[in-house]
Amino acid sequence: MAVLLRVLWPLERLNSGILSVGRVIAVIALAVMVCLILGQVFFRYALNDAPNWTEEGARFGMIWMTGMMAPLAYRQGGFVAIDMLERALSKTMATLLGLLLLFIALWVLVIAWDKGLNNHVDSLSGRGCSSSLRWPFGIEIGKCGEKFANSYQYAGLWVGVNLLILVNVELILRGIITLLGGEDRLNDLSDDKMAGAD
Repeated sequence: MAVLLRVLWPLERLNSGILSVGRVIAVIALAVMVCLILGQVFFRYALNDAPNWTEEGARFGMIWMTGMMAPLAYRQGGFVAIDMLERALSKTMATLLGLLLLFIALWVLVIAWDKGLNNHVDSLSGRGCSSSLRWPFGIEIGKCGEKFANSYQYAGLWVGVNLLILVNVELILRGIITLLGGEDRLNDLSDDKMAGAD
């Protein structure tokens, strides 16, 4: 168990640091998304014409917000869960069931990692250029010139999957330590800033 704890504690610190930055990025992305949507509604009804880039910009913010907040919610148990079976089982059986589900989730996340990289970020759609989002002041960056590359947008979900894998490995280690009787040596992952799905 000592070896598992020596592996877990640095991973916990790494995840805590990355997810703190991810929370800030998600809040900024949410604020940008809301402002763009409100601006689009205002211009559409007040002037009968909205800028064509606001919808794509809002989608950009939504993808990055989701990619940054999903790992944090996963780590803190913020996803909706049906836990009637888990509550009916003994603590050992519930921990074993939780570990089984975490290993299945890790398998799915590894597949999502591959599909996300090869089918979105580094594929035809990811290599394309945005139809309406442009860099400010006519700045030209990369192959798309003054337009945003679609890979910047799709990378938000792929980064989120990478973070979900890190969190999943941490949760697996915590489950194994709990199974071995070391639950009292684990740090509490709950956070008052984010409510769970209770």
